[in-house]
Amino acid sequence: MATTTEPGRGRTAGARPSSLRLPGIVLGVGLGGFVDGILLHQLLQWHHMLTSTNHDRVGVKYYDPDTVTGLEMNTVWDGVFHTVCWVAVIAGLGILYARVTHNRRAVWASRVLWGWILAGWGLFNLVEGLLDHQILGIHHVHGGPHQAWWDAGFLVLGGLLVLGGFLLQRGGRFHDPTEPGDASAGPGVPRGDGPAGNSA
Repeated sequence: MATTTEPGRGRTAGARPSSLRLPGIVLGVGLGGFVDGILLHQLLQWHHMLTSTNHDRVGVKYYDPDTVTGLEMNTVWDGVFHTVCWVAVIAGLGILYARVTHNRRAVWASRVLWGWILAGWGLFNLVEGLLDHQILGIHHVHGGPHQAWWDAGFLVLGGLLVLGGFLLQRGGRFHDPTEPGDASAGPGVPRGDGPAGNSA
């Protein structure tokens, strides 16, 4: 079956957009959420989804995590949170798979993909930190007298991840999975997420 290349697009007509931006960001949001949930909610147990609702800004009922019933309810909401993270990871993998037609190894080794994953992780931190920690106040990174500093650090980390991810993907070589050849083929491979793959 013959295919034609769209002018200025760098991909075959009828093929899905080859950009790694959208799948990278969606994967980063899900993976960043899992890091947050596993590390802060479960291993360190600094907070759960509703541990600060006694001081929140939206009137959510308080479930004391130091009681069995309170911990049960917080665990349920941690499960809801992890479900959203799981859906994001599955969606990101689905989008990525749909855009990769061959030479998958080159795509998974791409700095462009991993840059967008880091940016997605940072985006998760910024949204979750602003919404849950600042606006709603339903929990904090590490409750106590210094919670404002922990919350600020979480936002700073998010900003650094977005910036670092953006810079990483800009400096990477993008392999268009709809075109034959190796990602390390040299000058003919477009850089970053530019004209060959600028669709989200």
